[in-house]
Amino acid sequence: MSDERTLDLLEAKIEELRELNATDGIDLSKEIAKLEKKLTELRREFYSNLTDWERVKLARHPKRPYSLDYIGSIFSGFYELHGDRIAGDDRALITGLARLDGKPVAVVAQQKGRSTEENRERFFGMTRPQGYRKARRIMELAERFSFPVVSLIDTPGAYPGLESEELNIGSAIAENLLLMSRLRTPIVAVIIGEGGSGGALAIGLADRVLMLENAIYSVISPEGAAAILWKDKGKVKEAAEALNLTAPRLLELGLIDGVIPEPLGGAHKGFAETAGALKEGLVTSLDELSQLHPDRLIELRYERYRKVGRFREASEEV
Repeated sequence: MSDERTLDLLEAKIEELRELNATDGIDLSKEIAKLEKKLTELRREFYSNLTDWERVKLARHPKRPYSLDYIGSIFSGFYELHGDRIAGDDRALITGLARLDGKPVAVVAQQKGRSTEENRERFFGMTRPQGYRKARRIMELAERFSFPVVSLIDTPGAYPGLESEELNIGSAIAENLLLMSRLRTPIVAVIIGEGGSGGALAIGLADRVLMLENAIYSVISPEGAAAILWKDKGKVKEAAEALNLTAPRLLELGLIDGVIPEPLGGAHKGFAETAGALKEGLVTSLDELSQLHPDRLIELRYERYRKVGRFREASEEV
């Protein structure tokens, strides 16, 4: 079976032939068509049989679209708002106002960096307390003006450094959960890449939770689970499978409400297609939620999260 490196090499070869075809005047169209057909077949074979660990790697792919990519494509008139009015700004979490399909919304989004410099600025997508408090400020603003909230989640977890502890990261997350549980406006959250632990949940307590097909959502990373449960970081594949962190499995468990499809190879292989599907999912969800009275919205939100983790014990046969 092919691996992702083989697919990348074949894709690079096709691109090289396209350049030769365009510059040297040599007709390579038949060879290119054959290789493109072969690439499609290999992609279908590889990506239709992904293991949970392979999906984790795809969710973390460095070329995967980030929040700002989707914001620029899906929303119009995005106006960023900064600061938590207490400790400062946090560039790992972006907030602002925008229009979605012509209607005003508040956007809360986690952002990773592409370069080393940008990752230092964005704290590798790990939000600090001032980021979560900034998100809370914007959500309160949204409630005041009856704007729906759209949350884009992509983080390995909340920032674990000394600064976070000094500024009370636990309280910042808890306060967001409390606010979102009773916010009188619709909330739709989408996990677009990694959804790690409380760092994701702090902006993810929503009326509708959607996931991109190759995103992950888990209480702990596979590496962390492997180190704790097996005392062996080499057990990441087993940990990923045990965590049930993929979109199809979480949909089956009732922890999310929908899976947004991605093209073969992941969102980075067809950004326009992925962005279009994401926009459609957001618009549909918000249209449904906007029909509900705020009291009913909160009632349904309460019922939704009361059901999470519900189980029934079977009586033993005598």
